[in-house]
Amino acid sequence: MAIDNSSMGTPEQLRDPNYTPPMASAVPLGIQHVLAMFVSNVTPAIIIAGAAGFGFGSNSADFPNLIYMIQMSMLFAGVATLFQTIGFGPVGARLPIVQGTSFAFIPIMIPLVAGKGVDAMAILMGGIIVGGIFHACLAPFIGRIRFALPPLVTGLVVLMIGLALVKVGIQYAAGGVPAIGKPEFGSLENWSVALVVIVVTLGVKFYARGIISVSAVLIGIVAGYIVAYFMGMVSFVNVDRAAVFALPNPMHFGVEFTAGAIVGFCLMSFVSAIETVGDVSGITKGGAGRDATTEELKGATFADGIGTFIAGFFGGLPNTSFSQNVGLIALTGVMSRHVVTIGAIFLIVAGLVPKVGAVISSVPIVVLGGGVIVMFGMVVAAGISMLADVKWNRRNMVIFAISISLGLGLQLVPGALQHVPGTAKVLLSSGLLPAAFLAIVLNLILPDELPEESTDEISGGHSGQSGS
Repeated sequence: MAIDNSSMGTPEQLRDPNYTPPMASAVPLGIQHVLAMFVSNVTPAIIIAGAAGFGFGSNSADFPNLIYMIQMSMLFAGVATLFQTIGFGPVGARLPIVQGTSFAFIPIMIPLVAGKGVDAMAILMGGIIVGGIFHACLAPFIGRIRFALPPLVTGLVVLMIGLALVKVGIQYAAGGVPAIGKPEFGSLENWSVALVVIVVTLGVKFYARGIISVSAVLIGIVAGYIVAYFMGMVSFVNVDRAAVFALPNPMHFGVEFTAGAIVGFCLMSFVSAIETVGDVSGITKGGAGRDATTEELKGATFADGIGTFIAGFFGGLPNTSFSQNVGLIALTGVMSRHVVTIGAIFLIVAGLVPKVGAVISSVPIVVLGGGVIVMFGMVVAAGISMLADVKWNRRNMVIFAISISLGLGLQLVPGALQHVPGTAKVLLSSGLLPAAFLAIVLNLILPDELPEESTDEISGGHSGQSGS
């Protein structure tokens, strides 16, 4: 659908990151950016709190910590976005980049906190703080490490992230981890609500246009929330208890430094940094018709790392650039970084109001399940799309086969690692890190093409060779 931008400025102005459209247009555009990323931004906090054991359950003494994590997701997404749009010193690309809580780190974080309660969050925060610093240190070298992460590697990593998370989506849609083994788990009532979210999301995505289509998951969750309310699934107890205003607490969960968390977060920082490089390139190409400069790439990577470090210091999760907002810039044709700054201010204000987090936490887990099934499925699809750019010769097929077999296998059968020391077990059972490590190493050390005869048996003899 074509968008009439004539009232916002000339074509040259709209392609200029430093241009500010009239406020009557800039404010709605800023809100659009928030709506496009809102659900994806707060979902990781809900997943990690649930994995640790203090997620859903209005009578839980630890439930305020979930509300706090949701707050921090909004607050530091806004702060990190300001780092990108306004910047300071070498930090920030000074481009309309929207930051948000990263899905990529979830497969690393879940094994670190699974069933361990609030106390385990200190280990997580230690890893996030060190990982953020390491991420920022990659900025001066970001152009030099891109060669190690071609589409074969990045596509595999994104695919593994999605495959690791689809299990969470099904668990949530069926009633949540606490309900496993109970009669209500997988009930028709639970699935009916989750399916409402999925059906509405698909309908809006394919039959609506513009920002309505971009916000399809959010609209689907709102529809599911309304249905769940009339089915008696919604409780507002925590909304009544929540404060109207609260500042973030330094070291809210404490900080504990462990080798497993630090290694895991530092390794994933490579992938997150390359993801940001791709988003920055997409913004400049789609919004301004040019390639990103080296300084913009460095500044964006600095902002990624510093934003993650500060979030961890206050009890938040790692952040990264959000790809869906890259598409929104191409859709609207407005390249202004000041528009995104307005959206960041909305996020910061929401992050300072605990009642907003409490309202989000009142969303029944089955409603969220319907939304994350769509979101995580799209992560899988994004990985497959990236892999479509790979030249599928025998070499690359072998690298992909070995990496995904070991990575996904260790994730599905963590008991195979029962004799492995604790730190290594946490890292390997994520599945993501061993798959990424193998793909990177094999891609660097294997020759450009394997000899014909070395892969005939692997291909099952379908190449037409004798196999001898």
